Amino acid sequence: MPRFRSKNNPWEDHYTFKARKEHFPARSVFKLEEIQQKFNLIHSADTVLDLGCAPGSWLMYAARLTGPKGTVIGIDLKPLTISLPPHVQVFTADILNLPDDMSEAVGQNFHVIMSDMAPSTTGNKSGDAARSFELCQTALSIAQNRLLPGGAFICKIFQGEDFNLFIRQVKSLFLHHKIFKPQSCRKASCEIYVIGINKQR
Repeated sequence: MPRFRSKNNPWEDHYTFKARKEHFPARSVFKLEEIQQKFNLIHSADTVLDLGCAPGSWLMYAARLTGPKGTVIGIDLKPLTISLPPHVQVFTADILNLPDDMSEAVGQNFHVIMSDMAPSTTGNKSGDAARSFELCQTALSIAQNRLLPGGAFICKIFQGEDFNLFIRQVKSLFLHHKIFKPQSCRKASCEIYVIGINKQR
């Protein structure tokens, strides 16, 4: 694969340019695309919840997969500025402290709950991984309460000392679990995706 680098932004690469060409706001869309191609978790007419949805690439891709008969809901601290189809709804809120009225409006009975949330990194790998674990536990708790039996869970986590604990927590809730690092993840990144398949209760 050819390597592309911008003189102004050394983080830009092949996936950055591809996302721009396909009108996605971020290269992260290709991580979800790889997950979908491998595990086929999101289907037509599904209800999908995207935790930490900004800047909106995962929302856009999920909306394509569900089609207009589906429902895609996103939550993020940052307001989104992109145009989204009518079957997508976005709430601007703190997932860690969701107001009761907004929590009720978000609803339940989702087929898929996904989280690409990450903490603001400090360069301290241990501390960053601990904060990532906290976000993942929040996402898993939401999945436990709002995911339909048989539903699927996608969650990004930074690998650290709590990684195996999180795997055990996912295994306790889902019939199957997978650990997957998409090729579109940056090589130097410690991020990896934990996938729960077929929620049991």
